[in-house]
Amino acid sequence: MSVLKTNMLVRSLSTSSAAAQMVKPPVQVFGMEGRYASALYSAASKSKSLDAVEKELVSFQKSIKTDAKLKEFLINPTLKRSLKVDALKHLSTKTNLSATTGNLLGLMAENGRLGKLDTVINAFKIMMAAHRGEVTCEVITAKPLDQAQKQNLEAALKKFLKANETLQLTAKVDPSLIGGMVVSIGDKYVDMSVASKVKKYTELISAAV
Repeated sequence: MSVLKTNMLVRSLSTSSAAAQMVKPPVQVFGMEGRYASALYSAASKSKSLDAVEKELVSFQKSIKTDAKLKEFLINPTLKRSLKVDALKHLSTKTNLSATTGNLLGLMAENGRLGKLDTVINAFKIMMAAHRGEVTCEVITAKPLDQAQKQNLEAALKKFLKANETLQLTAKVDPSLIGGMVVSIGDKYVDMSVASKVKKYTELISAAV
C-alpha cells in the first residue's frame, strides 16, 4: 500500500514524462513524511534540482518558524484546501520557487497535509545529507564536552564511516543523564548513560523483590 501511494506521489510531483520511474533516495525514511520526501527526492532528481529544492524548503521551513501568520495559515483546519492551494501557487510564482517545490506545496495542500510539512522537509534533509555522503551524529551528555573531548569523540566516530562519508556531529546537553552519553549515528543508537544503568538496576531490584 505504501509503495502504491509513493508511486502516486511521484507521478504527482514529477515535472517530466518519465514520472512512473522511481528514483530511490539513498536512505529510507518511514511513515507518511517518508513517502512524500521519497517522491520529492525522485522528482527533484529527475529534474536535476535536488540542491535547489533543498535550499528552497530549508528557507521555507525557517519562514514557518519565524512567521506566526504563515504557520497559522498552513495548520488552520478551518480554511478550505482550495484556498490554500491557490495561495501557495501565488506564493510559488511570486518567490520564483522551482516547479518541484511548488508541486509539493500544492499537493500537500490538496491532501490536507500541510500540518506535516515540517516533518516532510526534515525527512528530505536526511535524504539529502545521505546523498552528499554526510552521516549525522547526535551526542547527548550530562555536561558540555570541552574541545579536547569533542575532538577525541569525533576521531573515534569517524572510524565507523566509509571513505566517501563525512561526519556531521551535533552535541547536546541533558543533565538527567547524570553521566556518560547517548550516541546516535546514522541508524545506530547506543545508550551509555548512567541514568540508563540506574534504571536497569532499579528494574532488576524491583523484579527480585
